[in-house]
Amino acid sequence: MLASTSNADLHCHSNVSDGTLTPELLAQRAKNHGVELWALTDHDEVGGQARALAAAKALELPYLTGTEVSVTFAGETVHIVGLGFDHTNDALVKGLYTTRGGREERARQMSAELERVGVHGAFEGAMKYVGNPELISRTHFARYIVEAGFCADTNAVFRKYLADGKPGFVAHRWANLRDAVGWITGAGGVAVIAHPGRYRFSANEEFALFTEFKSHGGQGVEVVTGAHGPADYAKYADFCREFELVGSRGSDFHSPDESHTDLGKLPLLPTGVTPVWSLLESRIH
Repeated sequence: MLASTSNADLHCHSNVSDGTLTPELLAQRAKNHGVELWALTDHDEVGGQARALAAAKALELPYLTGTEVSVTFAGETVHIVGLGFDHTNDALVKGLYTTRGGREERARQMSAELERVGVHGAFEGAMKYVGNPELISRTHFARYIVEAGFCADTNAVFRKYLADGKPGFVAHRWANLRDAVGWITGAGGVAVIAHPGRYRFSANEEFALFTEFKSHGGQGVEVVTGAHGPADYAKYADFCREFELVGSRGSDFHSPDESHTDLGKLPLLPTGVTPVWSLLESRIH
């Protein structure tokens, strides 16, 4: 049985979605960094799960299946991480496929808007960075815009071009919260609210998110993640107690060149938080 102090990293991305490393290289990196339980959580996709599972098994690295589902809630994009599910489950696979739909149309709209402000050929440029054409995203555009010399790094691209209200931002309607949680739990997994400290919700909206999430069968929240600081760790540890949720831990690692937090380099879960992996012992490979 894994301890609550285990070095679990249950949130990262490969080049199957918007990361830059293959599932195999991520598994090796996790192992090298002392990760004791790992999950690959590509956006709206489980296409890398078989490879991640095989790579983890070869390294004797305990593994949980994972994905990160994009949801629209109160006008904001929210991410729900799923852990420990059957990655071949038909309803889950079909639901994620539906969620991915529309990304190309959105990408072409983004390219047209960027063209208006002098960033030419953005769609074709972004596609050079896409491992899975169904999952073209703002991150791929950001990498091209850095390559083209408009900004020094991808964070600067988001601030100047791709954040809400900026020239290249195009809104997209994702899955709803009920469906996302249902796909995950219906496939035998646990649903987790990812990096809640990132969302621009009022206190009432955040309370509504957690209340509705819990009512649909959601069971966890990312307490320790790359986007959080010590105040967030304390706040969402309190949320675990208030809403009777388990806590998760994940770097949200995307790339050695872009991510501020590397695999396996997070603080431990706060004392008193029940770890999500305590619900998933039978699902660990």
